[in-house]
Amino acid sequence: MQALRSLLDRVGKHFHPGGKYERFYPLYEAADTFFYSPGNVTKTGAHVRDAMDLKRMMILVVIATLPCVFMAFYNTGLQANLAIDPAKVGELEGWRHAVMRLLGVGYSPDSFFGNIVHGGLYFLPLYAVTMIVGLSLEVMFSVVRKIEVNEGFFVTGMLFPLILPPTTPLWQCALGVAFGVVLVKEVFGGTGMNFMNPALAMRAFLFFAYPAAISGDKVWAAVPPGAAIDGYSGATVLSKVRGAEGGYESALGSWSNAFIGLEPGSMGETSALACLIGAVIIVATGVGSWRLMLAMCIGTIAMATGLNAIGSATNPWMNVPFWWHMVMGGWAFAMVFMVTDPVTCPHSDTGRWIYGIFVGALVVLIRVFNPAYPESVMLVILFMNVVAPTIDHFIVQANIRRRLARRG
Repeated sequence: MQALRSLLDRVGKHFHPGGKYERFYPLYEAADTFFYSPGNVTKTGAHVRDAMDLKRMMILVVIATLPCVFMAFYNTGLQANLAIDPAKVGELEGWRHAVMRLLGVGYSPDSFFGNIVHGGLYFLPLYAVTMIVGLSLEVMFSVVRKIEVNEGFFVTGMLFPLILPPTTPLWQCALGVAFGVVLVKEVFGGTGMNFMNPALAMRAFLFFAYPAAISGDKVWAAVPPGAAIDGYSGATVLSKVRGAEGGYESALGSWSNAFIGLEPGSMGETSALACLIGAVIIVATGVGSWRLMLAMCIGTIAMATGLNAIGSATNPWMNVPFWWHMVMGGWAFAMVFMVTDPVTCPHSDTGRWIYGIFVGALVVLIRVFNPAYPESVMLVILFMNVVAPTIDHFIVQANIRRRLARRG
């Protein structure tokens, strides 16, 4: 580390304001502050300081996503291997299968290592494209504005691939990242200034711009063309319930499998268990608000229980209990990593209770009554991101009125 510090010091002489490469000074600052504490520290007086800063917060969130990353590797590979007919393995073409043959891992769904490798060949390219495109744009804006490159994109860059189907084309991934970084984040001032969650905005852009590639049944499983066994379907649990005959139970498999995450779906969203591990990490470290998580649970339980009491003979979704809502689709992932976004959620405790309850209730409501789009979490959170400042406004005004009333 001392050698790295010496190298940065020598390079910094050229990048420093007034130096040979002054316009690239933000890049030097980014490298320096990434490994060390920032230079702008408190020098005088006694100050009560929180141990949390942006760098530590971002690193903790990335650590909390690691269980979901593991499931993205394992479950994506598992679903792909389950779909491949062993008799057709020799017919598979493409660079992924060339790598699989080179490593000799095979396509058995019973092979832990084989599932990890196969899933990694879907996740890693999307992650690499996300980071390359996103960080390049962040650096470009930092150089133009002559400000430091911060660590904000490392979280967005981790979350975005996790909420994508494994078959998302890489060029679409790059286009979605560019949209989110430029039009949702940087034009509003960068990290901390965005009015909606950048990762969800990227996903929403792809959903509306390329619906055939980002929604539906078959895209949810990484199935090579011609490799699926007869009768295989890559449909998610959400899409199965809508067309279920004889009640929702006929469309649902094992609740424990859905909880663990052994179901087709977006790569990092399927495992409620992995999300709960992440929730423990971000709540214990103070990064995420437990109020928001609990409020979303309350909203989901209340709305689902009320609809269950009403019931329906024609709409299977009316009878789905809340414990199934919590393990289907991106509900758990959204509760832990999206609803708790400190930039786009309300800043008051009361506002957070209102915000979370509305998110949970609206997710269930749209799942039940919208036949075209059962996975409603993404759009609900984006809608509530826009509403969050209004919630804070009325909470603040109510507090002002109470203070004025107390003063007579």
